[in-house]
Amino acid sequence: MKNTLKRIGMVLAGCSIIAFVSLSCSKDDDPTDNDLFVGKYKGHITYTEGETHIDAENGNVEVVKIGKDYNFIFSDKIPNLTGVKFEKDGENTVINIGSDEAHLIKIDASTLIIAYTKDGKIWSANCSR
Repeated sequence: MKNTLKRIGMVLAGCSIIAFVSLSCSKDDDPTDNDLFVGKYKGHITYTEGETHIDAENGNVEVVKIGKDYNFIFSDKIPNLTGVKFEKDGENTVINIGSDEAHLIKIDASTLIIAYTKDGKIWSANCSR
């Protein structure tokens, strides 16, 4: 009985957090101005790992920012990118720390660009919201 109540409490807490995050971020929210940000960007996304290649013309990437850490949750069974740190690049744009030709993620209120390579895996996205 005690474990059941604990589980119910955890489910309710999780649902409350999801509801808060879903309602707190509008399309006009700028990820550079918020410590908490959730936004869905839609567009062309791809992923390559060895012989596996996923190409989705109408895919989406959900961006979740908590503090300075960003998580990118991809549709179409593309693995997520998590724990990416960013720095400001202009007034309303952020770019990942250590960006170079193999590690570029650029995001603002309306656009998400990803060209990211890690451990032989390649993610790309050209999305807007």
